[in-house]
Amino acid sequence: MEKRRVVVTGLGLICGVGNTAVEVWDGLMAGKSGMAEITAFPLEGHPVRFAAEVKDFDPYKFIDKKEARKMGRFIHFAIAAAEEAMQQSGLKVTPENAEMVGVHIGSGIGGFDVIEREHTNLMQGGPRKISPFFIPASIVNLAAGHVSIRFGAKGPNEATATACTTSAHSIGDAYRIIERGDADAMIAGGAEAAITPMGVGGFAAMKALSTRNDDPTHACRPWDKDRDGFVVGEGAGILILEELEFAKKRGATILAEVVGYGMSSDAYHMTGMAPEGEGCYRAMANALKWAGIKPEQVAYLNAHATSTPLGDALESKGIENLFGEHALSHKLLVSSTKSMTGHLLGGAGGLEAGITIMAMQKSIAPPTMNLENVDPECKLNYVPGKSQSVEIDYALSNSFGFGGTNGSLVFKKWSE
Repeated sequence: MEKRRVVVTGLGLICGVGNTAVEVWDGLMAGKSGMAEITAFPLEGHPVRFAAEVKDFDPYKFIDKKEARKMGRFIHFAIAAAEEAMQQSGLKVTPENAEMVGVHIGSGIGGFDVIEREHTNLMQGGPRKISPFFIPASIVNLAAGHVSIRFGAKGPNEATATACTTSAHSIGDAYRIIERGDADAMIAGGAEAAITPMGVGGFAAMKALSTRNDDPTHACRPWDKDRDGFVVGEGAGILILEELEFAKKRGATILAEVVGYGMSSDAYHMTGMAPEGEGCYRAMANALKWAGIKPEQVAYLNAHATSTPLGDALESKGIENLFGEHALSHKLLVSSTKSMTGHLLGGAGGLEAGITIMAMQKSIAPPTMNLENVDPECKLNYVPGKSQSVEIDYALSNSFGFGGTNGSLVFKKWSE
């Protein structure tokens, strides 16, 4: 069966840099950092006191107050981003098409905020104090569930939970669902809200986080020789994917085409990456193979690069090994927007897929901020400090997660 073509017609983005796609893009172009001291909980005793919180977010703009109380914060983000994406796409779910419109929205962790709150209620007041909405407010698939209910989407309804690769897998799997004919349109991506005492405290206990409490805005420094860990972010990234003819028939504005999706497993370590970035190499290679393009056709790569000492260097090595001279000659532009947004964990791939599409549309590679002294092991063009203009016909977005789970997406600039 011939592969059906899949296009992107809408995107919704929320992170510490901005609460809409336009705000996020403008913030990235200005080199704006979303990182600051945490306001969500008391910081006494916490070794890491900062994160990239979403600012001035009002869930009641999107959700009735009574209903919002039954949802974790990650669900609020998913609904808000899905609303923005649907509005941009102009897609209307009707009785005629509802069974062919689906949802695939994941989360790496789900409702940490709800889990911690209800555990406190249990400890202080016993089982009778647990909210009857505890479970549906916190489990990972309820973001997808609420979005499907909101828009009446009766097609496939799924949720992925593959750590920091979650929403890249969600988008890639949604792409495949449309490609094989099981849906005509999918609302796809991920959301995360793990800036909680246990979320931040847990990553800090692993020694995974930057400890630059005195300088949060410069804490995330991918590929810099002085990098010391990532910064937890929160938010969501949602794309509207449609089969090409379905989108054209309704007169949709097409933002980009999804042409490649690659997956792999490191099969190496529960949190560390395989030597030489071999696992991410295979995910990228698989994505390019599916897209039917050569490495030198890719002009921009939005890297996973979280600012960890080992991870950044290994991903860079994987890129170097796959792209060869195209990368080493600095023709391939590689940047990490996490330097501003922080790491959205399960929401990262959705946010960064949206950013990658906007970069392609605007012919601009967003910068990597705080890259002052490049690690000698890292030899590519990381777009340091300032965006670079570049014609982008093909772009790649990488996401990698604990457990060695890898995903890469390839987008093509839209043309008939």
